[in-house]
Amino acid sequence: MPRRPPRPPAGSSRLDSNVLWAAMALVLVLEGLLPFISPGGWRRTFEKLLTLQDGQLRFFGLCSMLIGLAMLWFLS
Repeated sequence: MPRRPPRPPAGSSRLDSNVLWAAMALVLVLEGLLPFISPGGWRRTFEKLLTLQDGQLRFFGLCSMLIGLAMLWFLS
């Protein structure tokens, strides 16, 4: 039977695929909270998002990415 390679020590910078899938699952859980708790509020917020122009949506997307990257940098 083939042996598995040894796991890297804790604190290693190697991305384990289990961590990636756990992070994706957490994103889905967090994104599902608002429609589950307040469907009407989620719908009103989504309708407001539809009225924004492309540049405004891109700005919010950029801010989200930068905040996420800063959080990853801070936590690593």
